[in-house]
Amino acid sequence: MELRHLRYFVAVAEHLSFTAAANSLGVSQPPLSQQIRDLELEIGVNLFERSSRRVTLTAAGEDFLRNARAILVQAADAVDRARTIGTGTAGLLNIGMTSSVLVGPLGRLIRAFEQRCRGVDVRIHEMAPADQIAALKAHRTDLSFLRSPPEDPDLVGQIAWRERLCVALPAGHALAAGRSVPIDVFRSERLISLRLDSSRFADEIYQGCVLRGFTPDISQQVREASSLVSLVAAGFGLAIIPEFVGRLRHPDVVILPIDPPFLSADVYALHHKRKNPVVDNFLDVIREEASRWTERLPGR
Repeated sequence: MELRHLRYFVAVAEHLSFTAAANSLGVSQPPLSQQIRDLELEIGVNLFERSSRRVTLTAAGEDFLRNARAILVQAADAVDRARTIGTGTAGLLNIGMTSSVLVGPLGRLIRAFEQRCRGVDVRIHEMAPADQIAALKAHRTDLSFLRSPPEDPDLVGQIAWRERLCVALPAGHALAAGRSVPIDVFRSERLISLRLDSSRFADEIYQGCVLRGFTPDISQQVREASSLVSLVAAGFGLAIIPEFVGRLRHPDVVILPIDPPFLSADVYALHHKRKNPVVDNFLDVIREEASRWTERLPGR
């Protein structure tokens, strides 16, 4: 039994005429009659009562009609679903990220994507960078947003948005009234850092200081960039943070740019090499939207 058998049967059942059904289907009557006979032989019962004057459904035919219509609707829905998934406008998108990335443009990018691809269910997963890589490689997530992503032959990365580094310092600090902070201030100031054992980004900052000829005095290490601002306010030291994290305003903390610029906090979108239409559509949104948000940053 094929779907065309069901379509032919439904057409005859609705018209109660082989001639009218053939015309509606755009086929000649003999092949249509043969298809209906083949269907009845396969089922083993008559679906129609035929006479020289009229065609009527048997009891089996009336019951079969309800099921045939439901099957055709399900088949059409399956085709539509496959098409939308194939074009990336429906399906599921799992995104891995840290909270410090979410305070940037990512939330706006997700909203823009959802408006464009309303059939896609976007689920965000907050996790440490190392866990993001593991989730990507295990196909538990489809896309990750990371600073300092590792080089991996199975993954592809591209810039999602540019972001500079800033210094968070207590409002009463001697440098708080200035317009910028030199990186060399950490020769004599304590540094609050993300955990060096789990953050490539934190390690890059640490190594950047070493290359400038000094080893930073790290007073505290935390897992989330948002915690850095709270510790600065509590007087544990200064912190080097991405500029969007600096938007988490605290009344006792001042955020200033580093002069001259010291490294960067650029965010990368990381994904599998295997083509995924949903991911491709999200990357299109990034290309169209991310630069607009970056251009609106203070001091740009």
